[in-house]
Amino acid sequence: MKSTSALLLPSALLLLVVACTHAQKQTTTTSSLPPQGVQPTEELLPHKSLSVSHQHQSQKTRMLDRIIAIVEDGVILQSDLDRAVSTVKKQYAARPDQLPPPKLLQQQVLRHLILTKLQLERAKNQGIQVSSQEVDRAERIVAQKNHMTLDQLIAAVQRLGQNHKAFRQQLHDQLMVQKLRRQVVQSSVSVTDSEVNNLLNNPGYKATEVHLAHIDISLPSGANAADIQTAAAKAKAAIDAIHGGMDFKAAAARYSSAPDALSGGNLGWRHINAIPAAFVNTLSHMKVGNISPVLRGPTGFHIIKLIAKRKPPRHIVTQFHALHILIKPNDLLSMQQAHKKALSLYDRIVHQHASFTALAKEYSDDDTTANDGGDMGWFQPDAWGQAIGQKIVQLKDGGVSQPFQTTEGWHLLKRLGTRRRDFTEEIARNEARQAIGKRKAEQAYNSYLRDLRSSAYVKILVRTLAAGRTS
Repeated sequence: MKSTSALLLPSALLLLVVACTHAQKQTTTTSSLPPQGVQPTEELLPHKSLSVSHQHQSQKTRMLDRIIAIVEDGVILQSDLDRAVSTVKKQYAARPDQLPPPKLLQQQVLRHLILTKLQLERAKNQGIQVSSQEVDRAERIVAQKNHMTLDQLIAAVQRLGQNHKAFRQQLHDQLMVQKLRRQVVQSSVSVTDSEVNNLLNNPGYKATEVHLAHIDISLPSGANAADIQTAAAKAKAAIDAIHGGMDFKAAAARYSSAPDALSGGNLGWRHINAIPAAFVNTLSHMKVGNISPVLRGPTGFHIIKLIAKRKPPRHIVTQFHALHILIKPNDLLSMQQAHKKALSLYDRIVHQHASFTALAKEYSDDDTTANDGGDMGWFQPDAWGQAIGQKIVQLKDGGVSQPFQTTEGWHLLKRLGTRRRDFTEEIARNEARQAIGKRKAEQAYNSYLRDLRSSAYVKILVRTLAAGRTS
């Protein structure tokens, strides 16, 4: 079983949201907002003590929570931030040097909590829902990724200081955000055949995949000169720190504005054509391990690290051509009788040299192939299911299978031939389409998030947590 500190969650599921406000929200302050006109201050809404008298007992106190940020009609509490920060620290227990200083860590985590809360609110307003069955499936996927049973996963989550109910709420919220993203992308992104053709015919098109990490110092919507200057200074500080020996992951956690900052800015493997065109030229001159200079993009400043590079392999597969007869049981034909009928057809084909095609047209219950004399066309072994795939591989060209049973009934196969086919070009075309779509989707959703954050009412009530607009 994996150790708790190595617990893997879905790629888009950052542990810093494990303590998402919906799961363990306290009721002492969420129902009321501070009066209008109150200015941010480090001491605003501090922890307060209430005296509680008990007969024959000494005076005791208890601490109330405090609001640290107002997000639209909701709030984020100090306890929400504390739980999220604690979870991140536990995830980085084996590599604490990669975390930013406490103040910056709190700012990073609070930024994620705010953005997550805004996305969840927008998803709810748009009628997006997630069922308990979908959460169950997501939980099983997380367990499988960590090579755990569900019970082992729950125990590991609890060792991170998270209860099971809150963990499931986190999965629910993540699925809500994913559905919102899908809705935004589907309504604003399309890829045409001409775009695919243009990309494939472009002399600069390269069938290369790169593993990247990045630091993204974004600009707010409608950024002014001061915003740009502040972001540029932060980007310079980041690149200076890296050149001074700071690990790239630690620099990403400290300086990046991207949602993946606390995971080291890891972008994973990407087709080179899924990278914004403005950065491809820089990447073409980089060697594995190199770090780019600060790059200016339309939404901010970027620093890229090339972790690895590879050429995708050629995709050559074996295909089979076969004929098929299916005898299904029905109200008038039992499974045993269907077997007997299939055996009779096998005897006529193999020993009496009857035409497989003619018998398929007359007797087969396979609606897909019967009218074509059982012709299945060219297919890969798994195209018609595991049972047929196993039989077709075992046969020789011209060979006829003994009747074999599946849940559908009894089958006969005749293998007509095999061929090797190179699908590299078709796959390249699909990858080009996906690369264009992925690039457009990221641009569309990043723009959506920037507009969402810029148009939302967000008030951070603690000055030490209120970073500049670009952080």
